[in-house]
Amino acid sequence: MAKRKFYAVAVGRSCGIFTDWPTAEAQVKGFAGAKYKSFESEAEATVWLGDPVYRRRETERPAGRPVQPLPRQVPGGIVVYTDGGCINNPGPGGYGVVIDHGGERQELSGGFRLTTNNRMEMMAAIAALEELQGFRKPVTLFSDSSYLVNGIEKGWVGKWRNNGWCKSDGKAAMNIDLWQRLLHLLDDLKVVFHWVKGHAGNEGNEQCDRLAVAMARQPGLPADEQYEKTAGGVTEGNID
Repeated sequence: MAKRKFYAVAVGRSCGIFTDWPTAEAQVKGFAGAKYKSFESEAEATVWLGDPVYRRRETERPAGRPVQPLPRQVPGGIVVYTDGGCINNPGPGGYGVVIDHGGERQELSGGFRLTTNNRMEMMAAIAALEELQGFRKPVTLFSDSSYLVNGIEKGWVGKWRNNGWCKSDGKAAMNIDLWQRLLHLLDDLKVVFHWVKGHAGNEGNEQCDRLAVAMARQPGLPADEQYEKTAGGVTEGNID
């Protein structure tokens, strides 16, 4: 017989301790900033609810697969992991975010019924930075999307904007609406983007991936209106 578990919900539609996952899931699924955790005993769940902090742990990984070393983070800064993707490309998509602010961990997720991988990678970063508006601490954002990271750190998006949103080959840049939103958010935040290899045992990246996949599989997702209006069904080609 399966061992009984206790699900502590610190932030959700209803908070407390639940003894079955479907009931607990109903409190956190689709709830922005939900915070919850499972435990083997009710006592452990009760203790965590009194101080609902996600503790860092050693991430298990297959033998012989090293974890990619991460860049040094600014002391006292905020660490963000983002990921996004879709089922087929284009297709139903989702994004996930993990924010670590001084040991306090927050998770965000969302999705759309028809979108692209690149748009979901960008939406993950946008959702994270919207959540951090008003903060003055430096932000280190990790993403496994070269499109997103290089677009900012290598200055591609600035060149596209200065060139009337055209790429170096003269073709129109993709996802202009999201790049504009992202650039606007970066005006008020100090953010450094770093690329991290996906599916390489990094706990933050792996959790974002789980959140994104779960959202992409949800029924009744809203429309990515700008995508469906301007480029519905068009796959993304070269990006630079």
